[in-house]
Amino acid sequence: MSIWHWLIVLVVVMLVFGTKKLGNMGSDIGKAVKGFKDGVKGEEDKPATPAAPQAVADKSTIDVDAKEKSKH
Repeated sequence: MSIWHWLIVLVVVMLVFGTKKLGNMGSDIGKAVKGFKDGVKGEEDKPATPAAPQAVADKSTIDVDAKEKSKH
């Protein structure tokens, strides 16, 4: 395909979608790629950390099984 074919395709795409929507899609794709690169880079830089210990249940939580056992 020659350059003229690509120019015609570009003009048709701009007529169908509009320049504003194409600009928004381009910036969204750019942000997504940047976020992906930062995520991959961040994983490589960070050392592996052990998992945090399990959090203790909230004091306002009621254990139904324990409550029923204490009634009997």
